[in-house]
Amino acid sequence: MKSLAAALTLVALSATQALAATPPYVTAALAAPGRPKADLDADALRDPDDTLAFVGVKPGMTVAELFPGGGYFTRPLSAIVGPKGHIIGIENAGWKGAVKADQAMIAEPGHTNVSLDVEPFGQMTLPGKVDVFWITQNYHDLKIAKFGIVDMAAFNAHVFQALKPGGVYFILDHEANPGTTLDEIATLHRVEKTVVIREVTAAGFVLVGEGKFLNRAGDDHSKPIFDPAIQGKTDQYALKFIKPRT
Repeated sequence: MKSLAAALTLVALSATQALAATPPYVTAALAAPGRPKADLDADALRDPDDTLAFVGVKPGMTVAELFPGGGYFTRPLSAIVGPKGHIIGIENAGWKGAVKADQAMIAEPGHTNVSLDVEPFGQMTLPGKVDVFWITQNYHDLKIAKFGIVDMAAFNAHVFQALKPGGVYFILDHEANPGTTLDEIATLHRVEKTVVIREVTAAGFVLVGEGKFLNRAGDDHSKPIFDPAIQGKTDQYALKFIKPRT
C-alpha cells in the first residue's frame, strides 16, 4: 500500500510541475484598482500570478489564511472567491500592528467577504470547513519559541480537520540548509522543505505538487531572510498538499 501511495504521489507531482495557465479571474484580481502601490511593487519578487494559479483558488471557495500580514494575498484572494466565497484571516494577537493592518485592509471597499480571527499565537477558531488553508512565508514562524510554543503535530492535525475532503493545504516558505536547528530558524526565518513535507504528510496529507517559480539558486541559505543582500530575493518553495477524500 505504501508503494502504491508513493507511486501515486509521484504521478501527481509530475503532473503539476509545469506552471498552470493563469486563470482570467486571477489576472483580474491582480489588476484590481484597489491594490496598494506597495503590493504592486512587490509583485515582481513575490510572483502572485503563479502562486495563485498553482494553488487553484477559485470563485466561491472558502480560504483560511494564516497571518495575512496586512493583506498582500488577502486582497486578490478576496477578489477571486467573490461574493459567494469567504476569506478567514487568522492573525496573531501578539504581533504589534498586525491586527490593525488587517482591519484596515478589511475596511477597504470590496472586502466584505473577509473576516478576521484574532488568536494567541498558533491558535485558530474556524466557523466551518474550508477549501484551502494558506500559509505564505510563515510556517517557519510557528517554530519560533519567542512568539509562542506550538505543537506542530497538533497544529497540522487541526488544519487537516479544518479542511474539506479534497481540500488544499498550501505552504510557501524560505528554504534552509539541511540540519537547520530551531535556534537557527529563529535567527534565519527559514525552514527546510523536507521538514515541512515530513511534518505535513505525517498529519495525513498527500503532497501533490511543488511550485518552483520562486526557486533562486543564488540565495545563500546561511543568511537571514532580512539580510539586505538577499531580502525579497530568497530561495523559496511552494508546496501543495491535499486532504484525501477517503
